[in-house]
Amino acid sequence: MIGVAPQLTLTARLNTAALDSRRGVVRLHPEAIAALGLREWDAVSLTGSRSTAAVVGAAGPGVPTGTALLDDVTLSNAGLREDATVVIAPVTVYGARSVTVTGSALAAGSVSPATLRRALLGKVMTVGDTVSLLPRDLGPGTSTSAASSALAAAVGITWTSELLTVSAVDPAGPVSVQPNSVVTWSDGAAPAPTATPDPTAPRRPAVPFDDLKGCHLPAAKLAEWLKLSLDQPELLATLGAESNLGVLVTGPAGVGKATLVRSVCAERQLVELDGPEIGALAAEDRLAAVRDAAAAVRRTGGVLLIADVDALLPAPGERPTEPVSNLILAELRDLVAADGAAFIATSALPDGLDPRLRAPELCDRELGLSLPDGTTRRQLLEVLLRDVPAGELDLAAIADRTPGFVAADLAALIREAALRAAARASADGGAPRLDQDDLAGALTVIRPLSRSATEEVAVGSVTLDDVGDMVETKQALTEAVLWPLQHPDTFARLGVDPPRGVLLYGPPGCGKTFLVRALASSGRLSVHAVKGAELMDKWVGASERAVRDLFRRARDSAPSLVFLDEIDALAPRRGQSTDSGVTDRVVAALLTELDGIDPLRDVVVLGATNRPDLIDPALLRPGRLEKLVFVAPPDADARREILRTAARSVPLADGVDLDALAADLDGYSAADCVALLREAALTAMRRSIDAADVTAADIDTARAKVRPSLDPAQVAALQAFAAGR
Repeated sequence: MIGVAPQLTLTARLNTAALDSRRGVVRLHPEAIAALGLREWDAVSLTGSRSTAAVVGAAGPGVPTGTALLDDVTLSNAGLREDATVVIAPVTVYGARSVTVTGSALAAGSVSPATLRRALLGKVMTVGDTVSLLPRDLGPGTSTSAASSALAAAVGITWTSELLTVSAVDPAGPVSVQPNSVVTWSDGAAPAPTATPDPTAPRRPAVPFDDLKGCHLPAAKLAEWLKLSLDQPELLATLGAESNLGVLVTGPAGVGKATLVRSVCAERQLVELDGPEIGALAAEDRLAAVRDAAAAVRRTGGVLLIADVDALLPAPGERPTEPVSNLILAELRDLVAADGAAFIATSALPDGLDPRLRAPELCDRELGLSLPDGTTRRQLLEVLLRDVPAGELDLAAIADRTPGFVAADLAALIREAALRAAARASADGGAPRLDQDDLAGALTVIRPLSRSATEEVAVGSVTLDDVGDMVETKQALTEAVLWPLQHPDTFARLGVDPPRGVLLYGPPGCGKTFLVRALASSGRLSVHAVKGAELMDKWVGASERAVRDLFRRARDSAPSLVFLDEIDALAPRRGQSTDSGVTDRVVAALLTELDGIDPLRDVVVLGATNRPDLIDPALLRPGRLEKLVFVAPPDADARREILRTAARSVPLADGVDLDALAADLDGYSAADCVALLREAALTAMRRSIDAADVTAADIDTARAKVRPSLDPAQVAALQAFAAGR
């Protein structure tokens, strides 16, 4: 039935590959991954005698389609023995706010929370799972060799065999450890930070100033502030100003906030604290860590850097305010007021900070780092590949295909490409060399690191040229979306403003969201998607803040699209709701962002709905969602193109006639056509797990399960609405 998540029942086998040992990766045949509707390194649930979760990777050649390769730890987590059957299905995994684990006394007493977090980075886990300290070290968003070095120094050689038990996760359900997750030991035996930071201790190597691509202006501004406050305070005193300096550096996760600070402070004394690590400690230990670090900076002069300060000093709404926060803020105020000392904090969640941190006597200045544009991404790739043996690389093409990527994402991209190049060199015995195909292949698995309340839709390989039929619809979207972003000089020359927004409306399943993805690929745009009423929040002011934050991210990642799916649930007619005015305030916030004092530049808003009559009329006037585009149900020609596009990756038998099938699917939407082929492929797998193609009989069997979903009455009403416009 439509809407039921696909699942496969496979034979579990022990994965003996050393590369996957105890890393929480399940290997499946590529056809099985496709049948589940997944991409490599997505998360899956594994159900044996108990349920667990892991990330899925493609199995090597020779592995049958009906086999799942699991390492010994994952087998145990699923309650399986070798050759038992395991049910595998897609699963929604959330970024962990916190994870608590138990382990041996040696590990708990030696491994700091920061090192523990790096070791578990990218792993998917549930309560009761056993996990190893071996970094996942595969796919996007994983740890680096720094974690292995830190573990070896803390525990010794036995760290590779250390096993931990997950005792608590927040939120409930499968979670993935992220760079800002708080990871703690359940017995509280984790080592506290050094009581007094040693100014002579080795520091992380600073990135040369010239390598801060796209960040030269904020870096120069920070350097100027430090020079005036720490080196030339007499100039400020002469002008009647205090030399206090507290700076908050904000920007998306992985954009390089701490890297910028280290580069600017390369010649200065810099003491660093990790916000999530300190925030995971008991209250008195938190205060002691901040107090000792501040004392060290006051004693020697220099800068105190607290990375991800939101984990140490969260906003009152994020978690209950603790009395120790007052004492920590007092210590930081004393530091800022001291001669020869400065305080810098970084945060990827500026709205989740304690507002007292922005007080005039603390952080009175703020620097914002935005997502890198295409030119900056190309420059970052050049820096990252400077010393890498490589063939002919078209880095501009890679940069065009990575909107929304930050420096950390590009580093992960190169690392994934290096794994592919190393595997090729190991197989053929040649010299290791990075090729364009390695980078292009890495793009199929690496996704932007930054996650938020909105989904970042990754650019794929499907463009508007691959969208079946819809000639008028594609032309309208090209004129309203791509032309303003790709040819702004033409609009300026003709003296007209481009359309601010577009509303796609049509029956469910006719390809509105698919069109948006094709638009993003055609224009190499970053797409910020909100589904339904995801921005709604029960707390007063939180929904409006979410709207402002959405458009702020869109401006930072311009050129970009803001995609409001099911906009009728987000912006219904005002005055008719019974939710204490929340939806009315959200509509007002949307109107302000679309047509307010701060204009949108290089940002286009797309709404999609199957009930345009429910949307507040003020959103549909010129200057807002002024361009209305009707996405009609597919006719026979369109269904044929849809089936051909969907069948590119499906091996069809010679007896399958797509032209005749398309003509016989009257009443089927685009989603129904795609679901029909997917169900036919699953039918072929049920017929034989080693099936090589999908036959006409498989399609006939699938048609009995996948029925047309278009409602004739709704289609008629939408066509009447389109005619009335």
